[in-house]
Amino acid sequence: MNTAIILAGGVGSRMGVDRPKQFLMVNNKPVISYCFDIFQKHSEIDKIVVVVNDKWKSFVEEYAEKYNVTKICGYAPAGKTRQHSIYNGLKCIDETAHNTDIVIVHDAARPLVSDEIISDCIKGATEFDGAMPVISVKDTVYQSKDGKSIDNLLKRSELFAGQAPESFKFKKYYKIHNDVSDEEIGSTAGSSEIAYRHGMEITMVKGSERNLKITTIEDLETFETILKGVD
Repeated sequence: MNTAIILAGGVGSRMGVDRPKQFLMVNNKPVISYCFDIFQKHSEIDKIVVVVNDKWKSFVEEYAEKYNVTKICGYAPAGKTRQHSIYNGLKCIDETAHNTDIVIVHDAARPLVSDEIISDCIKGATEFDGAMPVISVKDTVYQSKDGKSIDNLLKRSELFAGQAPESFKFKKYYKIHNDVSDEEIGSTAGSSEIAYRHGMEITMVKGSERNLKITTIEDLETFETILKGVD
């Protein structure tokens, strides 16, 4: 069984708009619905769990019904951090999960993920403990502790930017969250970070520049431009 956890609990504070970015309307359709379309139609996704703030749950349910998103099997409350939200989603899956099950964690604000990336992540989590899509870093990256002076020059050819979705063998990933402290969960930045830190073997698969995360107004404009090109 492959279950997708769609994270829709973020507040989108950096956008400076009246609602979280995943609920912004683009062509009379919320961003999250574009994400739902992809996972609903993907043949390897069996179920979907949505992590969402109670304030927006009815909004999500309305559009899930409107666009016939039948794979949603449950809703989980948003946590105080992104990783806490993931943990809440994992709890929602636990009762029916088996040892061979895979969980795929995705951000609702990434509405252009491809079928290929999802399939590669599922395959990666089958052959390893987990998988994450990455893209090469194009710019030279400098390390600085104070933000003013260079402490270290990092080798660009060895640097990769992580994307979503990230996939994991459910039981192993869930056990880590049950075993670690609440503080460690809260300080985790990326889904694969906590898995790697606790010995899970995570493989990297090919991501895509198109698989953008809507964080700024400029990202939203890029998304709108891509949609126009599709039309």
